Amino acid sequence: MLLCSMENGEPVISLTRYRDLLQARDVREIFAASFIGRLPIGITGLAVLLFVQAALGSFAQGGAAAAFYMAGLAIMAPIFGRVIDRRGPRAVLSATGVLFPMALISLVWTIERFGAPAILLAAAVGATFPPITVCMRTYFRQRLANELLLSTAYSLESVLIELIFILGPVLVALFVAFASPALAVYFAAACGAAGALLFLRSAAVRTWKIEPRTSARLLGPLGESGFIPLVIVVLCFAAAFGFLEIGVTAYATESGSVALAGLLLGLMSVGSAFGGLAYGSRSWRLPLAPQFSLLLALMGVGLALLALASHPAAFAAIGFATGIVMAPVLIVQSMLVAKSVRPEHTAEAFTWSASALLAGVGLGLAGGGLLLETHRSSAAIAGAAASALAGAALARLTLRNR
Repeated sequence: MLLCSMENGEPVISLTRYRDLLQARDVREIFAASFIGRLPIGITGLAVLLFVQAALGSFAQGGAAAAFYMAGLAIMAPIFGRVIDRRGPRAVLSATGVLFPMALISLVWTIERFGAPAILLAAAVGATFPPITVCMRTYFRQRLANELLLSTAYSLESVLIELIFILGPVLVALFVAFASPALAVYFAAACGAAGALLFLRSAAVRTWKIEPRTSARLLGPLGESGFIPLVIVVLCFAAAFGFLEIGVTAYATESGSVALAGLLLGLMSVGSAFGGLAYGSRSWRLPLAPQFSLLLALMGVGLALLALASHPAAFAAIGFATGIVMAPVLIVQSMLVAKSVRPEHTAEAFTWSASALLAGVGLGLAGGGLLLETHRSSAAIAGAAASALAGAALARLTLRNR
């Protein structure tokens, strides 16, 4: 991807920085806690959808429950972020570690007992999701003064997310095949509670630094110069992910095998994980803002080529190659968020970027669905390409070099 030194037969992925990063016990602890606590990211939405569909016999009601879950997550995230910035993570993680499993259990109980869709409970599930991701990213900014190690930490974190998105749906499928969708929901509840507890017991919480406030701005990070343009760029490339997901599903349906969608999206995730590991193991010459626009442009070009692919083998190969830049895009986004705001706004800034990511994916899914009413899958994938290229142009025009 970006040009870097390859002298002396240096491998594409070097594990040296990852080894240096993981030598610290506190870093190992929060990676372990975050893996368990964030498994529900890859499980909950799908598990809730399938549970509601199985219980009520309606995909529409299942989709509505999943949508309300995502809405609750997006709405509450910035509020949690502000509390974490001002008070630290202990109270928020303690509360959500209890309320999240309670909300999921209540959802299952209400639907099984009364046969109602319980969309407000689905929203409560999202609203009480333990904010482990933002705690992890904020702690890394506090803990790792070395920017190269910080980049490596965000790279490993992005690979972990890719693994969760691959593993989560597989676990849901296994629960559905050999037990029930309700058990998948209960498993998500247990993981959320266990992950929050493990994070609370980690050194990260004990040594957490609450940054002194240097400004009383009501808008928090939204009042910082350059942050809103970054959020808009995130919204653009997140829409590309939404267009892509529904476009790949439509392509698989057109090819005669809906199951092919899982394989194609899985290959993209494998490519993304490979790109994330490679990115975090190296030093890059370009400043972050030009990196961001370049990576988004490469992503847009790859998606444009994907829209032209007709044979599944070509589609899979182009999808894998395009996936290579996806994790680096998210890594650079995290680095830019950390650099765009004052230290006392870090947690809230990460939650705003996460909310923009969720909103963008939702817009892309909705837009792709509208296109698929009258066009083939290539139109939705072309929409993904256009969104990524728009993000690249906006990043180039609005983000300062950092």
